[in-house]
Amino acid sequence: MASRQLIILISTLLLIPLAFPSIAATEYDPKKSEEAQKKINVVVEGMIYCQSCDHYGTWSLTDAEPIPSAKVSVICKNHKDQVSFYKAFVTDLKGYFYAQLEGFKMGHSILDHPLHGCHVKLVSSPLANCSDLSNVNNGLYGAPLRFENKRLLGKNYEAVIYAAGPLAFRPSHCPNTHS
Repeated sequence: MASRQLIILISTLLLIPLAFPSIAATEYDPKKSEEAQKKINVVVEGMIYCQSCDHYGTWSLTDAEPIPSAKVSVICKNHKDQVSFYKAFVTDLKGYFYAQLEGFKMGHSILDHPLHGCHVKLVSSPLANCSDLSNVNNGLYGAPLRFENKRLLGKNYEAVIYAAGPLAFRPSHCPNTHS
């Protein structure tokens, strides 16, 4: 009975890298220094917008404008619901953020995986006329990540890129257009 359980455990451990390719271990070659070993980085990307007054109160981003220099946070919690990573990131001139989670570690390769434990939240907008938080794609409570099969590969570098849905601030005042 114990040997059957051992076979099932070994089979399961061998299948984990296939089910979660972003956590597959890199090949270790003792002849190479640690610096020469390929490092796998976790990256989160997304867009931040100012929602149009025409779509106030919805999740629609029709006619939304990107916000440069907006701040978002990436928060990761482990399987014990403890914060294991937190950092704020700033969007570029086109409202895009590329957040390399430098220092992110998984204590448990499945339960602490970024798809399970990491979320993106709105922090602040530099636009005085568009700085109220909205819940477009769960920006208030934490937008979940998704894997879109994106990777950056280099000689000694690999980045697995996860995406957060587009998030949006909203104008604090929208003229009443409904009569």
